[in-house]
Amino acid sequence: MPRAEANGIELEYDTFGAPQDQPLLLIMGLGTQMTAWDPRFCAMLAERGYYVIRFDNRDIGLSTQFDQMPEPDLFAILGGDTSTAPYFLADMADDAAGLLDALGIERAHVVGASMGGMIAQELAIRHSERVLSLCSIMSTTGNRAVGQPSGEALAAVMSPRGADRAQAIERTVIVQRIIGSKTPEYAVTDEVRYRRAVDAYERSYRPEGATRQVAAIAASPDRTEALGTLKLPVLVMHGDQDPLVDISGGRATAAAVHGAELVVFPGLAHDLPEPLWPAIVEAITGNAAKATG
Repeated sequence: MPRAEANGIELEYDTFGAPQDQPLLLIMGLGTQMTAWDPRFCAMLAERGYYVIRFDNRDIGLSTQFDQMPEPDLFAILGGDTSTAPYFLADMADDAAGLLDALGIERAHVVGASMGGMIAQELAIRHSERVLSLCSIMSTTGNRAVGQPSGEALAAVMSPRGADRAQAIERTVIVQRIIGSKTPEYAVTDEVRYRRAVDAYERSYRPEGATRQVAAIAASPDRTEALGTLKLPVLVMHGDQDPLVDISGGRATAAAVHGAELVVFPGLAHDLPEPLWPAIVEAITGNAAKATG
């Protein structure tokens, strides 16, 4: 996969579809590599006439790591002292804008999932002239009164990363089991979770980066007021069984933006199950069509 110089770092990226088609940038979430955007899902978007770009955020996958930074003090950050935060969501949004620059793309439709939704929101706020439409999936506004995880989900995500390959993979399986959909038509087996965990581990395993990304989320300000200034098509999608980012976060995001559309999927937790791909693709492309008329 190619790499691009963006915002002073290097981002690993991948594309689907024809460069002359409308650009659509996919931004993935906390501690999750771009490969979590399944190639078949990306191909579905490309078949609808979009040039789909996925990439590894900073500190994850094969993009630039920040291992030289001191460990953030999460308790201090949550208390309001952000001095140990290695970077902010705004920096990650600037990375995305830099990737568009590197690819010679003036404006793009932007889709983000979980932390990726937060970055996508920040991108639309900071670089409104670069974003044609915005889709925020299973994400929140940064207001700590909404979108909070359940105790079990928080404990899973913040659990020790594992001392070796086997422990790291088993931890990933457990986390995905806890935050993933339990509804029979959406649920996957532990065998599938294990295979995905192995693939992710073999590609790249940098758990310290995920800790720094947590710090970036915690240190970044509430976006609610700034979201109210957006003047572009905004789609918010959320599952009503999400244990990691409570649906109140999605509802708050939609409420913050005048004219935003909220799509709630009953039985969906914090994942993007294959049976929902057609509906998700239809919603994303329908929202993008509002920007292009």
